[in-house]
Amino acid sequence: MTDIGVLDDATLPAGIAARFVDNGNGLRMHVLEAGYETPGRPCLLLLHGFPELAYSWRKVMPALAAGGYHVIAPDQRGYGRTTGWDGDYDGDLGSFRLLNLVRDTIGLVFALGYRKVAAVVGHDFGASVAAWCALLRPDIFPALALMSAPFAGPLTIPAQKAPDIHAALAALDRPRKHYQWYYSTRGANADMHAAPQGLHAFLRGYYHAKSADWPGNQPHPLTGWTAEELAKLPTYYIMDLAADMAETVAPTMPKTASTWLSDAELAVYTAEYARTTFQGGLQWYRCRTTGRFNAELEVFTGRTIDVPACFISGAQDWGIHQTPNALIHMQTTACPNMQPIHLISHAGHWVQQEQPTEVTRLLLAFLAGVRR
Repeated sequence: MTDIGVLDDATLPAGIAARFVDNGNGLRMHVLEAGYETPGRPCLLLLHGFPELAYSWRKVMPALAAGGYHVIAPDQRGYGRTTGWDGDYDGDLGSFRLLNLVRDTIGLVFALGYRKVAAVVGHDFGASVAAWCALLRPDIFPALALMSAPFAGPLTIPAQKAPDIHAALAALDRPRKHYQWYYSTRGANADMHAAPQGLHAFLRGYYHAKSADWPGNQPHPLTGWTAEELAKLPTYYIMDLAADMAETVAPTMPKTASTWLSDAELAVYTAEYARTTFQGGLQWYRCRTTGRFNAELEVFTGRTIDVPACFISGAQDWGIHQTPNALIHMQTTACPNMQPIHLISHAGHWVQQEQPTEVTRLLLAFLAGVRR
């Protein structure tokens, strides 16, 4: 992985700057920030998901800064221009486990001179990191906003033995497989990085497929963790058994850029993933699917997130239903201080990019309520 400079000003919207920050946990983190001109502002920390970057927050950062915050968005471990991580499939997988990602986040906050933030905001897999930050260190993260990925709580002890969902999926009349376990295979990175349609076209197709632009996204709750129910999810979640992800998204790939992601913006993602590959982000999935690090998370069984919390997602996002009943568990058990959830119309999985104005409005309203 080549160590290069920060994103240049010509790439970033007005009011956003980039710099590097050593987080004390082995990373030189590439950080975007807004509202940095005025000292003493409360810090708002934004954590991206897969396959995204700090750049994914570009549309909401200036408006959040105008609301009085010092807004920080890092490229997380395994992503973008942040360095110090091992991207080898056979390398140090343990450094990508959730507790170390929490340590990355705390280290960044402290390195920036803060001892607490106003709130931590997480999208997609970044929501998992944000949730664990609030669960473990509510003194540092006294408010939480989750986007597109519900948090159902820590693993239980004893762990509930689930049926062999993979054998059941493969045995369906239309044989299928779960995307997270596909992402954990050795070949997944090359399948996407060297996609036959080209990396730029692959990313356009992937982002389109999970957005409100694709008419196939009409989500509804699933009744349980069974092959028959999971097979109702789109193929970018429950894939055809013999297909890779590049093949999966190719049939729905648009010929032109979307209204919410211009070709120039998409080119930023293409350039970053061309350089780093996807393996850093895929390591996060491997930590989850292998179960190697479950034991340390089970220590926190029964613990709840008690800080004020909100949940924002796109109304056309299947992600909120991909784990059956997770949304209900989040509201009723995992986050007792959860406000009513917000599902934004005309937005899919990339809600902060597809509908940035409404996301900003909801976040500022939530933060105003917390600060009262």
